[in-house]
Amino acid sequence: MKILASMLAVGAVTVPSIASARDDAGRIQIKAFATVVLPDGEITAVNTDIVGLPGNTQTKASDNVVPTVAAEYFVSDNFSIETICCLTQHDVDGTSGLPGAELVADAKLIPATVTAKYHLPLAGVRPYVGAGATYFWWVDVEPGESTLPLGVTRTTLSDELGLVLQAGLDIPLNDNGFGLSVDAKRYFVDTTARWFAGDTLAIETEHKLDPWVISAGVSYRF
Repeated sequence: MKILASMLAVGAVTVPSIASARDDAGRIQIKAFATVVLPDGEITAVNTDIVGLPGNTQTKASDNVVPTVAAEYFVSDNFSIETICCLTQHDVDGTSGLPGAELVADAKLIPATVTAKYHLPLAGVRPYVGAGATYFWWVDVEPGESTLPLGVTRTTLSDELGLVLQAGLDIPLNDNGFGLSVDAKRYFVDTTARWFAGDTLAIETEHKLDPWVISAGVSYRF
Protein backbone atom coordinates (compact mmCIF):
# COMPACT_ATOMS: atom_id res chain seq x y z
CA MET A 1 0.00 0.00 0.00
CA LYS A 2 2.86 2.36 0.76
CA ILE A 3 4.37 1.65 -2.67
CA LEU A 4 0.98 2.28 -4.35
CA ALA A 5 0.52 5.48 -2.42
CA SER A 6 4.01 6.61 -3.38
CA MET A 7 3.32 5.87 -7.06
CA LEU A 8 0.06 7.84 -6.98
CA ALA A 9 1.81 10.74 -5.30
CA VAL A 10 4.58 10.74 -7.91
CA GLY A 11 1.95 10.58 -10.69
CA ALA A 12 0.01 13.47 -9.20
CA VAL A 13 3.18 15.56 -9.14
CA THR A 14 4.46 14.40 -12.54
CA VAL A 15 1.33 15.13 -14.61
CA PRO A 16 1.04 18.79 -13.54
CA SER A 17 4.81 19.20 -14.01
CA ILE A 18 4.52 18.01 -17.63
CA ALA A 19 1.67 20.42 -18.25
CA SER A 20 3.47 23.34 -16.62
CA ALA A 21 6.64 22.53 -18.57
CA ARG A 22 4.72 23.25 -21.76
CA ASP A 23 3.65 26.64 -20.44
CA ASP A 24 0.82 26.91 -23.00
CA ALA A 25 -1.50 29.17 -20.98
CA GLY A 26 -2.11 32.39 -22.90
CA ARG A 27 -0.60 31.09 -26.14
CA ILE A 28 -2.30 31.05 -29.57
CA GLN A 29 -2.13 28.28 -32.15
CA ILE A 30 -2.95 28.70 -35.84
CA LYS A 31 -3.60 25.68 -38.06
CA ALA A 32 -3.84 25.47 -41.86
CA PHE A 33 -5.71 22.37 -42.98
CA ALA A 34 -6.81 20.42 -46.00
CA THR A 35 -10.31 19.31 -45.01
CA VAL A 36 -12.71 16.67 -46.28
CA VAL A 37 -16.40 17.45 -45.66
CA LEU A 38 -18.66 14.36 -45.74
CA PRO A 39 -22.33 15.32 -45.22
CA ASP A 40 -25.35 13.03 -45.15
CA GLY A 41 -28.30 14.89 -46.72
CA GLU A 42 -30.96 12.27 -45.99
CA ILE A 43 -34.63 13.37 -46.09
CA THR A 44 -36.22 12.89 -42.66
CA ALA A 45 -39.63 14.45 -43.39
CA VAL A 46 -41.67 15.82 -46.29
CA ASN A 47 -43.79 18.79 -45.13
CA THR A 48 -45.07 20.10 -48.47
CA ASP A 49 -45.28 18.41 -51.86
CA ILE A 50 -47.54 19.82 -54.59
CA VAL A 51 -45.58 18.23 -57.45
CA GLY A 52 -46.05 14.60 -56.41
CA LEU A 53 -42.62 13.26 -55.44
CA PRO A 54 -42.25 9.47 -55.63
CA GLY A 55 -43.00 7.90 -52.27
CA ASN A 56 -39.49 6.48 -51.87
CA THR A 57 -37.65 9.69 -52.73
CA GLN A 58 -34.34 10.00 -50.90
CA THR A 59 -31.35 12.32 -51.27
CA LYS A 60 -27.62 12.58 -50.62
CA ALA A 61 -25.42 15.66 -50.28
CA SER A 62 -22.12 15.66 -52.17
CA ASP A 63 -18.71 15.53 -50.47
CA ASN A 64 -16.13 18.29 -50.80
CA VAL A 65 -12.46 19.03 -50.08
CA VAL A 66 -11.66 22.59 -48.95
CA PRO A 67 -8.90 24.58 -47.23
CA THR A 68 -9.66 25.57 -43.63
CA VAL A 69 -7.97 27.69 -40.97
CA ALA A 70 -8.33 27.14 -37.21
CA ALA A 71 -7.41 29.63 -34.48
CA GLU A 72 -7.00 28.38 -30.92
CA TYR A 73 -6.43 30.19 -27.60
CA PHE A 74 -5.06 28.28 -24.61
CA VAL A 75 -6.96 29.29 -21.49
CA SER A 76 -4.63 27.02 -19.49
CA ASP A 77 -2.03 24.38 -20.29
CA ASN A 78 -4.69 21.74 -20.93
CA PHE A 79 -7.79 23.71 -21.98
CA SER A 80 -8.29 25.79 -25.11
CA ILE A 81 -11.01 27.48 -27.16
CA GLU A 82 -10.95 27.02 -30.94
CA THR A 83 -12.80 28.44 -33.92
CA ILE A 84 -12.53 27.52 -37.59
CA CYS A 85 -13.04 29.38 -40.86
CA CYS A 86 -14.01 27.82 -44.15
CA LEU A 87 -16.47 27.90 -47.04
CA THR A 88 -17.71 24.61 -48.46
CA GLN A 89 -19.98 23.92 -51.42
CA HIS A 90 -22.37 21.01 -52.00
CA ASP A 91 -25.02 19.67 -54.35
CA VAL A 92 -27.99 17.58 -53.25
CA ASP A 93 -28.93 14.73 -55.60
CA GLY A 94 -31.65 12.11 -55.62
CA THR A 95 -30.61 8.56 -54.70
CA SER A 96 -33.94 6.70 -54.81
CA GLY A 97 -37.25 7.77 -56.31
CA LEU A 98 -35.36 10.40 -58.32
CA PRO A 99 -31.98 8.69 -58.87
CA GLY A 100 -29.32 11.03 -60.18
CA ALA A 101 -31.60 14.09 -60.21
CA GLU A 102 -29.84 17.29 -59.18
CA LEU A 103 -32.19 18.96 -56.69
CA VAL A 104 -29.88 21.59 -55.15
CA ALA A 105 -26.86 23.09 -56.91
CA ASP A 106 -23.79 24.88 -55.59
CA ALA A 107 -25.07 25.38 -52.04
CA LYS A 108 -22.38 27.41 -50.27
CA LEU A 109 -22.05 26.99 -46.51
CA ILE A 110 -20.11 28.73 -43.75
CA PRO A 111 -20.09 26.36 -40.73
CA ALA A 112 -19.31 28.87 -37.95
CA THR A 113 -17.93 26.67 -35.16
CA VAL A 114 -16.55 27.15 -31.65
CA THR A 115 -15.29 24.26 -29.52
CA ALA A 116 -13.80 23.87 -26.04
CA LYS A 117 -10.92 21.38 -26.06
CA TYR A 118 -9.14 19.34 -23.40
CA HIS A 119 -5.54 18.37 -24.20
CA LEU A 120 -4.27 15.27 -22.45
CA PRO A 121 -1.36 16.19 -20.15
CA LEU A 122 1.29 14.21 -22.03
CA ALA A 123 4.77 15.08 -23.18
CA GLY A 124 5.45 15.10 -26.92
CA VAL A 125 2.44 14.06 -29.04
CA ARG A 126 -0.69 15.71 -27.67
CA PRO A 127 -4.12 14.14 -28.23
CA TYR A 128 -7.24 16.15 -27.44
CA VAL A 129 -11.02 15.92 -27.32
CA GLY A 130 -13.55 18.72 -27.60
CA ALA A 131 -17.18 19.73 -27.94
CA GLY A 132 -19.01 22.87 -28.88
CA ALA A 133 -21.63 24.62 -30.96
CA THR A 134 -22.00 25.46 -34.63
CA TYR A 135 -24.17 27.68 -36.79
CA PHE A 136 -24.66 26.57 -40.39
CA TRP A 137 -25.04 29.72 -42.51
CA TRP A 138 -26.03 29.13 -46.13
CA VAL A 139 -24.77 32.10 -48.13
CA ASP A 140 -25.93 30.99 -51.59
CA VAL A 141 -28.21 28.18 -52.81
CA GLU A 142 -29.27 27.51 -56.41
CA PRO A 143 -32.08 25.29 -57.74
CA GLY A 144 -30.83 21.99 -59.13
CA GLU A 145 -30.96 21.51 -62.88
CA SER A 146 -33.55 18.75 -62.55
CA THR A 147 -36.00 21.06 -60.74
CA LEU A 148 -36.08 23.78 -63.43
CA PRO A 149 -38.49 21.91 -65.75
CA LEU A 150 -40.92 21.77 -62.81
CA GLY A 151 -41.02 25.57 -62.74
CA VAL A 152 -38.78 25.98 -59.68
CA THR A 153 -37.37 29.50 -59.57
CA ARG A 154 -35.78 29.61 -56.10
CA THR A 155 -34.37 27.18 -53.55
CA THR A 156 -33.44 27.86 -49.91
CA LEU A 157 -31.80 25.91 -47.08
CA SER A 158 -32.49 27.10 -43.54
CA ASP A 159 -29.66 28.34 -41.32
CA GLU A 160 -29.49 26.21 -38.16
CA LEU A 161 -27.73 25.84 -34.80
CA GLY A 162 -26.16 22.49 -33.99
CA LEU A 163 -23.68 20.56 -31.87
CA VAL A 164 -20.20 19.32 -32.71
CA LEU A 165 -17.86 16.73 -31.18
CA GLN A 166 -14.14 16.76 -31.86
CA ALA A 167 -10.98 14.69 -31.41
CA GLY A 168 -7.49 15.11 -32.76
CA LEU A 169 -3.74 15.03 -32.35
CA ASP A 170 -1.07 17.75 -32.28
CA ILE A 171 2.46 16.61 -33.16
CA PRO A 172 5.24 19.13 -32.36
CA LEU A 173 8.09 19.22 -34.87
CA ASN A 174 10.50 21.48 -32.98
CA ASP A 175 10.79 23.91 -30.07
CA ASN A 176 9.83 26.90 -32.23
CA GLY A 177 6.08 26.20 -32.22
CA PHE A 178 5.76 24.38 -35.54
CA GLY A 179 3.88 21.09 -35.75
CA LEU A 180 1.51 18.80 -37.58
CA SER A 181 -2.17 18.31 -36.69
CA VAL A 182 -4.94 15.89 -37.55
CA ASP A 183 -8.52 16.59 -36.51
CA ALA A 184 -11.94 14.95 -36.81
CA LYS A 185 -15.27 16.61 -36.10
CA ARG A 186 -18.80 15.20 -36.19
CA TYR A 187 -21.55 17.77 -36.59
CA PHE A 188 -25.17 17.25 -35.65
CA VAL A 189 -27.22 19.72 -37.70
CA ASP A 190 -30.44 19.56 -39.74
CA THR A 191 -31.81 21.93 -42.37
CA THR A 192 -35.14 22.64 -44.04
CA ALA A 193 -35.05 22.72 -47.85
CA ARG A 194 -37.67 24.70 -49.77
CA TRP A 195 -38.32 24.87 -53.51
CA PHE A 196 -40.46 27.77 -54.80
CA ALA A 197 -42.27 28.19 -58.12
CA GLY A 198 -42.60 31.96 -58.18
CA ASP A 199 -44.12 32.80 -54.80
CA THR A 200 -45.62 29.33 -54.32
CA LEU A 201 -43.94 26.83 -51.99
CA ALA A 202 -43.85 23.66 -54.09
CA ILE A 203 -41.75 21.33 -51.91
CA GLU A 204 -40.52 21.51 -48.33
CA THR A 205 -38.37 18.74 -46.84
CA GLU A 206 -36.36 18.21 -43.66
CA HIS A 207 -32.80 16.93 -44.08
CA LYS A 208 -30.21 15.42 -41.77
CA LEU A 209 -26.81 16.91 -42.61
CA ASP A 210 -24.60 15.55 -39.76
CA PRO A 211 -21.30 15.81 -41.66
CA TRP A 212 -17.98 14.29 -40.72
CA VAL A 213 -15.25 16.92 -41.14
CA ILE A 214 -11.74 15.44 -41.26
CA SER A 215 -8.64 17.64 -41.48
CA ALA A 216 -4.86 17.35 -41.65
CA GLY A 217 -2.26 20.08 -41.87
CA VAL A 218 0.38 22.22 -40.21
CA SER A 219 0.27 24.30 -37.05
CA TYR A 220 2.18 27.16 -35.43
CA ARG A 221 1.96 28.01 -31.73
CA PHE A 222 3.16 31.33 -30.35
